[in-house]
Order: sequence, then structure tokens, then C-alpha cells
Amino acid sequence: MKECRIGHLTTAYHTCFIFMGTGWIEKRTDLKAEWKLFPTGPEMIKAFSRNELDIGYIGLPPAIIGIHKSLQIKCVAGGHMEGTVLIAKEDFRPLEEFRSVKETLNQFIGKTIGTPTRGSIHDVIIRKLINEAGLGDKVTVKNFEWADFILDAMKDGTVEGGCGTPPLAVLASRMLNAKIILPAHVMWPYNPSYGIVATTDMIESFADALEEFLRLHEEACNLIRTEPDEAAEITAKVIGLVDKDFILEAYRVSPKYCASLPKEYVDSTLAFIPVLQSMGYISRLLTRDDVFYTDLIERIHAEKPHYGDPGMLRTF
Repeated sequence: MKECRIGHLTTAYHTCFIFMGTGWIEKRTDLKAEWKLFPTGPEMIKAFSRNELDIGYIGLPPAIIGIHKSLQIKCVAGGHMEGTVLIAKEDFRPLEEFRSVKETLNQFIGKTIGTPTRGSIHDVIIRKLINEAGLGDKVTVKNFEWADFILDAMKDGTVEGGCGTPPLAVLASRMLNAKIILPAHVMWPYNPSYGIVATTDMIESFADALEEFLRLHEEACNLIRTEPDEAAEITAKVIGLVDKDFILEAYRVSPKYCASLPKEYVDSTLAFIPVLQSMGYISRLLTRDDVFYTDLIERIHAEKPHYGDPGMLRTF
């Protein structure tokens, strides 16, 4: 049985928590998972660069930055699309009360929005939106090492808004009576909220084991869509700090779960590359083949992608 070092984040809708709660990997593959928690994607990339990981759950902009620096990893599967939202406390008004994203963001002129570390998918998306709205010198973006620190900063008034994951939005709603100002589908359509990345050594030397892992990953994605109550109960027990209803709320904020790599996911990922270059994160353009290795997931997931099918989540 191969020891497999897997990096993950705290994001509650990642399938890693289902694996931890069920023991599927050890029971049903030739792998033994060694889980390693990271505060952000950029920190996980540092661990890949130190040869400490074989597989990672990560938003793809940090992975692109790592690949640009000659890190030998590729995205081998999807997981979720549209996992970034903008939140603020109740005195801010949501997008539906304005005519545009720009007018919505105008509320933050002279104010600060908190987001995870520089180079994270949330950091890149909110900076792009602010720049497109012509507010680059009028709205401040403050980066935090852990997403939980954003809530503390919103509570004490250090920042007025927060940009991060659906679980962050649910937690902010519960703790601060905050609300979603810009929903996930308008922040960056089809954005690769997270995917599964693997080292080239894993791809080339342990392809069979990696394929087994990805088959279970697809099964866990389907569990979230078709049996969300069961998936949420498993996840809540593993995390320990939140209840099942919290996980279900996070699922509903952006119910686009699947392991496949459809054109929309790939194209949205590649659209980050010139943006990352313009922001100075990378100095050259990368190709599809630089970022993706799709052979395994195309064999596993030959049917239509499930991102547009929320399954039973529509009834919760």
C-alpha cells in the first residue's frame, strides 16, 4: 500500500472530509492517505515545492503560479466551480439592488475588503473585479493568512467586506448577520473553485492508484449532490466545529460539484493566466497542457458533467 501525502484546506465542501469520515481510500484503494492541512492554496504550493505532497485539493490560480515556477504538478480532476463570494454586514446592499457589479462595489470606496493570501483564487478574483470597476486606487484589499481571521476583522471593523468561500459566507451570516453582496456565479463564471492536482511522479509512476483515488473523488462529489444530508453529516462529524445544517447551507450557496474537467472549467482556468501575468504573479503565458492532464478523468467520467445538476441539493 502506497503512502499518499494529500494536502487539503478547511473548505467544507471538498471531498477530503468525506474520505476522512468514511475511510474509503484505505478500504477501497491501494493508497494510505496522510492528510496535511494548509491555511491557503499558496501555502500548499510551497509544500509541493518541498516535495512534501503527492496530491492536493486547491484552487487553480496558486497551482498555475507554481507550475510557472517549474513545479511538476498538473490538474487531474475538477471538484467544484464558482466558490468565491463577496460578503459584507447588513448595512451594505446586494447586487440585486444595483444595476451592475461596479455600482455594487462602489459601496466599498474608501473601505477595505479582506481576502485570503495573495495569489489565492479569492485574492485574484476580487482584485480583478475592483480593477475592472476602475476602483483599484479607491478600494483596499487586505490579505489574511487564515480565512477565519477575515471574520475577526469584520467584527472589529478592520475590514468592511470579505471575499472567500461559501462556508465563510455561512459563518459570517451566523456570527455577524452578514450577507452575500456578490454571489458566486457573477464573481467569475465557471471559475475553478478547486481541483485535484497531482505530481508528475504520481501521474507517471502510480497512475492506477491515482485513477482509483479519482473514481472515489467522483463518487464523493456525487454524494454531495445526490445525498447531501448524508454527505453533510459525515463532513460535520469530521470537522467537529460546525453542525450538519451549516454544511448544507455551504453546499447550497454554490451547488456545482463534479470531478470532471469540461470545457467551461478548463477555459475559465486558462482565462486566469493573462490576469495572473498582468498582476505580476507570472511572467509568461502557459498552455492547457502545462496545467492539465485529463487522460484519467476522461476515462473515469465519460458522461455529461454534473456541475449544472444540483441533484437533491435543489430540495434542501
